[in-house]
Amino acid sequence: MSNIDLDDFLKVDVRVGTVTRAEPFPEARKPAIKMWIDFGEDIGERRTSAQVTAHYDTDSLIGRQVVAVVNFPPRQIGPFMSEVLVLGLPDTDGEVVLLTPDQTVPEGGRMH
Repeated sequence: MSNIDLDDFLKVDVRVGTVTRAEPFPEARKPAIKMWIDFGEDIGERRTSAQVTAHYDTDSLIGRQVVAVVNFPPRQIGPFMSEVLVLGLPDTDGEVVLLTPDQTVPEGGRMH
């Protein structure tokens, strides 16, 4: 992997938001969940879809704070337009575990 400089890193806008709504996404090729995430007053609510069904269901996501890239262009995923990319890490089986703050923080907070 090649090195990047700080200016490259700062181009990626990573923010925290709270999941306000979650629905199954049966039309997705791989099992996924659609999420609506509130990033606060400046950014507002954005939608995404994520393959997180191994560890989460729709009810467990509501109210959870998640970390996401908010400045990628929207991407069409089947019939759904994904507006942000939620971030996660693989567990020992390669299943996604969402990145979340270990304390509640204000919506829209930018990662340092």
